[in-house]
Amino acid sequence: MDEVTLYHWEPNANSGKPMLALMEKGVPFSSHYIDMLQFDQHKPEYLAINPQGTIPAMTHDGLVLTESTAIMEYVNDRFDGPDLMPSDAQDRWRVRWWMKFMDQWLGPSFSMIGWSVFVGPMVRQRDPAELDAAIERIPLPERRVAWRKAINGDFSTSEMAESRRRVGLGIAKLEEELGKRPYVGSHQYSLADINIFNSTYSLPLSQPDLAGKDKTPNIMRWLKRVYTREAVRKTWAMGKTDLAHRYGLIMAEIEA
Repeated sequence: MDEVTLYHWEPNANSGKPMLALMEKGVPFSSHYIDMLQFDQHKPEYLAINPQGTIPAMTHDGLVLTESTAIMEYVNDRFDGPDLMPSDAQDRWRVRWWMKFMDQWLGPSFSMIGWSVFVGPMVRQRDPAELDAAIERIPLPERRVAWRKAINGDFSTSEMAESRRRVGLGIAKLEEELGKRPYVGSHQYSLADINIFNSTYSLPLSQPDLAGKDKTPNIMRWLKRVYTREAVRKTWAMGKTDLAHRYGLIMAEIEA
């Protein structure tokens, strides 16, 4: 088997999905940490791997794989280990429905809020000329726009309101789903849980008005199930920023 190399940032959102899939399958991989806050993903060394400058990316068997959900599916199909897709056709449909819902509808809203309250403030203190030069190196024009908005705090009131509306609806829908079965879309842990978890792992801290023991007991039980998995503990131990430190804070919140 050719070596698997994963280029990733913190074990959350998009980067966390293939990290967790590889850990769950027991696949050894070479980890290349790409510091998004230092714009490592737009430097020549990484653009030689992925010219679009997006993370994560994975190399295996002569292939360069991008797009986090597609990488997860590749990992599940290509390698031995526990199957992260259910065998029942209806369950597989629900798993794929939830992954599409997250990737195309709910995830971008979580991302906008995260960029506004975390990413932007983290980088805007740097030298403006340095930031300008870094943004100009971004290959995709829509990503240049997003970075400028995050750094300058330019997400509009209507954009933020729509993102908060979607997050509220998404949390309510997830709470309802997890009242039907222990995991997202299936009675077994699957790619849908990995996908959803990587954007909802901090709900008790980031959205206390919408999620918590009283408001969303089903989500809280599910978060505890996922947080206590060995693969999750190992993956989050690879984090380097304050995001990774949330693991202990959230476990304390869940177990309180």
